[in-house]
Amino acid sequence: MRGGRAMKLTGGLAVVVFAAMGLVVIGATDQILPATSEYQAQMRVWLAARATGIVALLVLTAQVVAGIVLSHPEQAKWKQGKRIYPWHEALWIFVLAFLAVHVVTIVVDPYAGVGIGGALIPGMSEYRSAPVAVGVISLYALLLTGLTARYTRFLPPGLWLKLHRLSLVVLVMAWIHGVLAGTDSDALRPLYWGSALSVVAAGAYRYWVVRKRAAHHRQPAALAAAATFREEPHVEPHIEPAPAP
Repeated sequence: MRGGRAMKLTGGLAVVVFAAMGLVVIGATDQILPATSEYQAQMRVWLAARATGIVALLVLTAQVVAGIVLSHPEQAKWKQGKRIYPWHEALWIFVLAFLAVHVVTIVVDPYAGVGIGGALIPGMSEYRSAPVAVGVISLYALLLTGLTARYTRFLPPGLWLKLHRLSLVVLVMAWIHGVLAGTDSDALRPLYWGSALSVVAAGAYRYWVVRKRAAHHRQPAALAAAATFREEPHVEPHIEPAPAP
């Protein structure tokens, strides 16, 4: 960012990102530098699928963390919110771009055992059917939360926000998919836990802001009540005189 300007979600940005991802696909499928062996060709496609899936998870994590931070009660008065929001919006394009390459490469990999059916229909994958199904469902849920936030004018007021709050569930499902579907999850354990802890930290910050705000509002009310109590005059109870005998 420079001069207080942040990245904006535009059609031009989307074209650039998807074009870059297209070059990755071309390189990974032996079109630029042919592999010297069948095993190398196989590994190229698998590595492209795995790498883009991991990057998509990390970018999605960054987007969800930014969304949690932006949701705090004082966001409208927070100057940094205007800088973070455009990034939160634009990151969705990057998530989609890396996911598109992830799905395409996993489909064209003849050794993956996923196929186009497994990539689009939950439960149709021959390879680790349940974890892959979780990933497919998370993909559709991601599209739902993203598109409804993008085209709010077509929805009843407030509905997009209720759906958008499911983004955290989408991230959890994508996280489970990555951990259970990957054959190298043990080696990537620090990365997965780092992703999870960053979301927990953002949630803790959000909770702390709410508690701090509630305490800030309670304190003046308590002070005002105490001041009113001190200013009120002490009135002796009225006792009726006893009747004369």
